[in-house]
Amino acid sequence: MRPRKPQTLKIVSGTARNDRLTESVKFPLIVDMPVSPDWLPNAYAVNEWNRLVPLLMANKLLTEGALSALAILCSLHGKIVQLYSTGDTPTGHMISQYRNLINDFGLTPVSQGKVKAFGGEDKPNPFANNGKHPSA
Repeated sequence: MRPRKPQTLKIVSGTARNDRLTESVKFPLIVDMPVSPDWLPNAYAVNEWNRLVPLLMANKLLTEGALSALAILCSLHGKIVQLYSTGDTPTGHMISQYRNLINDFGLTPVSQGKVKAFGGEDKPNPFANNGKHPSA
């Protein structure tokens, strides 16, 4: 029998179900505009950072844990746009990595329904006591 997948990995991979969550991972929300990393490769990447950070902050999707992934997303965006602007074509691997990252942040129409905002109060599960005897 295979061991169960840890809850944190289910959350990260997007396969966690709300009705089965027993623990939750909470990273602090970003509330002030972070400065773009110095290592972003070009102006396209910095512009993408400056475009996406306010959008993600407004929707409570940007946390301390997501900053490095966002920086990599912006870096890939910058490299892809740079290649297209010089007449070159990015590799399939670059496009695939970029697509995976924008889906992780809910930046496509399909992935928007799968990504939930962080913060705020969690609603109690109305079915949490099903099958249990009410305490007197």
